[in-house]
Amino acid sequence: MMAVFLSSKHSDELPMASTDFQTVLEEIHQEVQPLIGQGEVASYIPELACVPGHKFGMALLTCDGQMFSVGDAAERFSIQSISKVLSLALAIQQVGTSLWKRVGREPSGSAFNSLVQLESEEGIPRNPFINAGALVVTDVILTELEEATQTVLNFVHRASGVNDIAFDDSIAASEKLAGYRNVALANFIRAFDNLDNEPADVLAAYFKHCSIAMSCEELAKAFMFLARNGTGITGEELLSAERTKYINALMLTCGTYDAVGDFAYRVGLPCKSGVGGGLVAVMPREFVVCTWSPGLDKRGNSLVGGHALDLLTSKTGISVF
Repeated sequence: MMAVFLSSKHSDELPMASTDFQTVLEEIHQEVQPLIGQGEVASYIPELACVPGHKFGMALLTCDGQMFSVGDAAERFSIQSISKVLSLALAIQQVGTSLWKRVGREPSGSAFNSLVQLESEEGIPRNPFINAGALVVTDVILTELEEATQTVLNFVHRASGVNDIAFDDSIAASEKLAGYRNVALANFIRAFDNLDNEPADVLAAYFKHCSIAMSCEELAKAFMFLARNGTGITGEELLSAERTKYINALMLTCGTYDAVGDFAYRVGLPCKSGVGGGLVAVMPREFVVCTWSPGLDKRGNSLVGGHALDLLTSKTGISVF
């Protein structure tokens, strides 16, 4: 167990952990062993295909500053679509609720990289966590901020309190080489006048954001503001409590693509996944938990990670329900 500094701001609202989370995580680590190595690594991104499939890490950070971890929780990996949550927070900071004129807030019911709905819905992505929606969010950031891509990374540093987190340029280049469907999405959205910047510029920024490399422990720190009404681990208010609520709601209803109903049923926490094998879940006013296991299920979510989160909420009885 490792203690993490959290500002005393709002400390009267933050409960001390009474559950023996370290023991729970160790039990989960043992119980998921037969599943580790199952699932398919995201081989359509060549660099991700090189990641060993036997990795598993899990870290839980409570709102009173206690970190618990097992396995490969300190090893960095490509966070991929988990970055969409952080980009969304930054975009909402800049333009507020006007963002929802350009992107919806409903589950898609389709694969994360689907083009199908864009035709019938005239270039308005169903939500900000499918690839099409994340491209619109990236476009907003590029319009509103100078040195937008670096600003996203700076936001990650501020949210996590870890200043050496960086882009993985090899991952970004690999995504660019293999990103034909994302290129199609960007150009299709632009054809409906829902991108203000050149598609190539939006795609370059988007690939950079997805390439950010973080560990489970670092992601738990970075997402702590979503468990603390917008206040990050250093005491900085990164987002208002109201807007934090919006993001948690979207994670619950849209964060694991066309498996959101299953995750709500089994896990009962707002979650966001990435095809790098990461999963982050938030229990407001209690904790943030992150898992990493590269093998994906058929819907692009970590197979072992989803099972681990299911075990966590079942063993502790803690969920939003």
